[in-house]
Amino acid sequence: MFRRLSVFQLVVDIGFAAACLAVRFTMTIENPAMAAVVVLMALALALRRVSPALALAVAWVGAILQMLAGMTPDASNLAILAVLYTSARYGTRIVRWLGLASAGLGALVATIYLTSGPGLGLPDSRVLLGAVLTFVGSAAVLGLSWTLGLLVLTWRTSIDSRRERGAAQRAVIVEQERNRIARDMHDVVAHSLAVVIAQADGARYASATDPAVAQDALATIATTAREALGDVRSLLAQLRHEQGDGPSPTLADLTALVEQLRASGLSVDVSGPIDATSLPAAQQLALYRIAQEALTNALRHGRPGGRATLSLDVGADAATLTIANTLAEHPRPVGRAGHGITGMTERAHLAGGSLTATAEGDSFVVTARIPVGARS
Repeated sequence: MFRRLSVFQLVVDIGFAAACLAVRFTMTIENPAMAAVVVLMALALALRRVSPALALAVAWVGAILQMLAGMTPDASNLAILAVLYTSARYGTRIVRWLGLASAGLGALVATIYLTSGPGLGLPDSRVLLGAVLTFVGSAAVLGLSWTLGLLVLTWRTSIDSRRERGAAQRAVIVEQERNRIARDMHDVVAHSLAVVIAQADGARYASATDPAVAQDALATIATTAREALGDVRSLLAQLRHEQGDGPSPTLADLTALVEQLRASGLSVDVSGPIDATSLPAAQQLALYRIAQEALTNALRHGRPGGRATLSLDVGADAATLTIANTLAEHPRPVGRAGHGITGMTERAHLAGGSLTATAEGDSFVVTARIPVGARS
């Protein structure tokens, strides 16, 4: 029933009502009943925002008392306009419609009160015309106050709705950006850790028999870890500041990726040249990340000492990337797709393409098809 207002709003409303009451009491007060009506109207004015329903009831009590005492309209009756405005602007749905009903009923009651009197009998044409004009004028003034409150309510609701939609859109954009960063983080960390683990195992076994190989493995570990740390720092900076560009490799970096995996113990055969100069940067990034994830999975989950093949066919309409590796002796069920396959599929879909990852015989084959034509 009562709305929550700030202290400043309460002070303003009460102060304004008190000021109006003081001004009215500087004028002539005909009788105690008029004083009571003035006080009631001032009270309705003070309550109009904190409780529109109570203010409406108090205004009706004051108006009924005024008519029962047979008093003429008074300047304090202007408070009724403010009460009708706030009933539409701040009231609940029921109070809002009660305010509209009060405007119509108040116009009718005021017309009957002002145009009728004892001993008049049936109204003649002049009295009837006066009643019609009084009703129209009263309804216009009272209805206009209520309508103005409803218009302001609609305007504020529209502004709040646009603001909420804008906030929701910003939240969606932020969430999409965070998901992109999470995918990049997964690709960078998973690949780098897989290479570091493979190189560390190799260095541990070779340290006793071939220190030179161990030194090369340690150098590869340092390089891989340093590159991964730089990429992670860049991604975390984006996450913290929501600005800047993260690591965006292209297909030209596939050669370095393949060499890194070969040094980690995965034999990778590249079928044909990798000519990616005609592909847009977004498609190159998607294909690189898919190749990185697929080859990293081959290193982590493929058969030890197995082989992997990589081929890229760039056509007029689409680029097809195919990566196959030898399955482990006890492979993980294909139906239990991990984050890697899910991430590769999502990257392909975001680039407008498709991806399949299935076991074919003793090999696991990942095929990504990314459109490169005018579909962008």
